[in-house]
Amino acid sequence: MTNSEFSSQSLENPHPGKRQKLQVATLVTLATAILASGTAGAWFAGERRISHIFAQLHVWQENPPLFLQAPQIAAEYLLAFAGALFLIALALTKISPKPRTASGFMVVGIMLALTIRYVLWRALSTLNLATPLNGVFSLGLFFLEMVTVLMTLIQLCLVVTLKDRHSEADRLELAVNRGGVAPSVDIFIPTYNEDAFLLRRTIIGCQALDWTRKKIYLLDDTRRPEMKQLAEELGCEYLTRPDNQHAKAGNLNHALAKTSGELIAVFDADFIPTNNFIRRTAGFFQDDKVGLIQTPQSYYTFEPVARNLGLENFILPEEEMFYRLIQPSRDGAGGAVCTGTSFVVRRSALEEIGGFVTDSVCEDYFTGIRISARGYQLIYLDEKLSAGLATEDMATQLAQRLRWTQGTLQAFFLDDNPLRIPGLSPLERLAYLEGLLSRFALLSRAAFLFAPLVYSLLGAIPVRATLAELLYFFLPYYLVYLAGYSWLTQRSRSLFLSDMYDSAHCIPLAITVIQVMLNPFTKGFKVTPKGISKDRFSFNWTSGLPLLVLLAATALGVWRILGGQVPAWPEMAVLPTWINAGLIWSAYNLLIISVAVLSQLDAPKPDISEWFDLRRTVRLDCAGQTFWGVTTAISEVGAEAILSKGIPTGAGEPLLVTLEIMEEALQLQGRISHTGTEGEFPTVRVTFEGVSQCQYRQLVEMLFCRPGQWKRLETPGDLQSLWLLLRVLLQPKALSYRSRQLRVIAVSKV
Repeated sequence: MTNSEFSSQSLENPHPGKRQKLQVATLVTLATAILASGTAGAWFAGERRISHIFAQLHVWQENPPLFLQAPQIAAEYLLAFAGALFLIALALTKISPKPRTASGFMVVGIMLALTIRYVLWRALSTLNLATPLNGVFSLGLFFLEMVTVLMTLIQLCLVVTLKDRHSEADRLELAVNRGGVAPSVDIFIPTYNEDAFLLRRTIIGCQALDWTRKKIYLLDDTRRPEMKQLAEELGCEYLTRPDNQHAKAGNLNHALAKTSGELIAVFDADFIPTNNFIRRTAGFFQDDKVGLIQTPQSYYTFEPVARNLGLENFILPEEEMFYRLIQPSRDGAGGAVCTGTSFVVRRSALEEIGGFVTDSVCEDYFTGIRISARGYQLIYLDEKLSAGLATEDMATQLAQRLRWTQGTLQAFFLDDNPLRIPGLSPLERLAYLEGLLSRFALLSRAAFLFAPLVYSLLGAIPVRATLAELLYFFLPYYLVYLAGYSWLTQRSRSLFLSDMYDSAHCIPLAITVIQVMLNPFTKGFKVTPKGISKDRFSFNWTSGLPLLVLLAATALGVWRILGGQVPAWPEMAVLPTWINAGLIWSAYNLLIISVAVLSQLDAPKPDISEWFDLRRTVRLDCAGQTFWGVTTAISEVGAEAILSKGIPTGAGEPLLVTLEIMEEALQLQGRISHTGTEGEFPTVRVTFEGVSQCQYRQLVEMLFCRPGQWKRLETPGDLQSLWLLLRVLLQPKALSYRSRQLRVIAVSKV
């Protein structure tokens, strides 16, 4: 295929079946909603046949099979049963700190058995169909819960296929190092309105890649003169086009038609690769059936939830679970997905499918599906070989999640639907089904937040369960998940933090799920803004306002339950007031929603330069004196260091110094902007001045491009996570930040 032929095909490749599929998918959604509404309406109206059906179902719910009835024994024995299963699961996670084949099968086996047992109990014993009001909410909650349970079951099945390719990458890199593998690589950096300072370090990072046969292309979709000047200054290729048709996908396809490298690596404007990125990935392409290799998206900044809550050192980015558990599991099943940056693709495979998919706002996701459907392998290498900026604030994070949700669900309306497209295996389709269900699980998360209000404000009982049944069926299921969840996710998430994260944006995301199923192509591609500074707090009202309303309603519900204004949960009427399922559920939601509301208050971020905790030996020459020390933090604009003795002093303007980073043989000029002490040692901060392009290259390579520098951190366990959530409520970051500011003002006045 020639470049001109490819360009024409990539820009004129409409899906002839889209309109028909749009109608079918939307009609199915509408028909389901109408059928459910009509049935509920007939039930409320007392229609005889409908009422008779539900009355019979209610009788069956009150008389479940014997194996779904809790034993008639003391509650202490039921607690002991749940505790024993919890201890077994916990012991397995301690004996094997990381999931292995044997321990993984055992823990997953226990979880699967308890989940199936729980589902049968929920379906055949807990539905409250006594009245239409109870029945509508009970059935609605059950079906939404089953979406999450089905997604979890698929995840558990896929966990046993989890694939670790580190040793394979080591072996293949040897062939690369021996010179046996040396394909030409085109590196694409698409940009749309990102600041030059972001692109400068990305280009420099790509130029530092340890690979001879490479060409770097800056793909400017806004036709800015300063971008062309930047490309000329740094010595990379510059490409632009006359329009912005098909957004990022169109930009990439335009470049694809004008380049010729055997492999194509794509990095977003803020993502910087470590210098061994290509050496760790190129070896896989010795196999002609490998079409694309995806690596994780890592971040060198704190994501907004952690920053807003003051838990930067405790909470990992939300995406860590996806890249530590979901992607390796899908890789083992052959269903890994392309995530838009930090990937390498074979040009011939890309041209074979007609280029990057232009029909969806998630061009990466569907491009990967097409490549897989053509018989190529889409491989996931779980190594942190690049890093970029996390979303800057909660509004930006929400916009990103809305785009991901819309793009994924557009699968139901395109020829590239992974459940239907020819060429995928059943196991691959199962992996993709899990991804689709994860979007519908957003509806479930919202339902779990609203469900206790049905009881506390309307008096309806959505779940029929005695204390004995909860101890026998629900508690073991929940405790085993509590023991194994963080372990299975490679210590990337805890159950409590997961609930809080999912709640932060779940309401607007749930609304988007419904909107997309009715009208999937209403919104176009929007670039996520990066590299923004803020000097004050701001509140994300889009997600925050619904949470505030929900928080007030939940607090009112708790007050009504405690005040005896709501009838006791019937099956627990003889028990103490605090053993009220509705009260416990409402109290838990109150905690989760409160922290989620606090996460919507974006903390100030006055400095756009990132400081890294990096230790390097430094020498300071100042006014004829020499000082030695070790850095405690370094950025592109300055460095902080602890000195062995003495502080440079002088009168008048800030002192001019020469700072040399010994390990890098890097000399920089600057001025001392701050001095202090740490224990018995003096400290100094130097702000760089007159940094040359050569010096800046060395800084970028030192800060961003060192192999192995992006480490895998671990999130706290569930008990510590619960304590952290409580601590956030007792001492919100906004109050502590304000008190620090007042202390700084007082000191400056003194």
